[in-house]
Amino acid sequence: MASPSPVTAIPAADPDVAVRHFTGLLALETDCWDVHESMTNGPHDFVLLQTNASPASFAAEHIDGAVHLHHAEISDETLGRWPTDTLFVVYCAGPHCNAADRAALKIAELGRPVKKMIGGKTGWLDEGFELVADR
Repeated sequence: MASPSPVTAIPAADPDVAVRHFTGLLALETDCWDVHESMTNGPHDFVLLQTNASPASFAAEHIDGAVHLHHAEISDETLGRWPTDTLFVVYCAGPHCNAADRAALKIAELGRPVKKMIGGKTGWLDEGFELVADR
């Protein structure tokens, strides 16, 4: 009998384990396509936060409709302009950056709903979407 492939050497999880795992991921993450679709065609029922870079860098290049709030500045006070049930979708430079994870942790610790947009700006550009500059 042939050896299993690297894919099957570790058996797949039981379907009920997979359902719990992927349901959990989707509760914590969204992707660039879904964010773009919601921001373009609605409903736009969340606040998109870019959580890395300087204000000048954000002004030069960001997702249209996003708000800049560096992860180090997230607090009850800085989130206070939004109702407590506001969903925040956080993003940063891309998979090589953990600013969105840091921001999501802080937002969750403050008792606020949050999801991370996987891929960040890199993923946004990979999908063919454009970035804008402040005018």
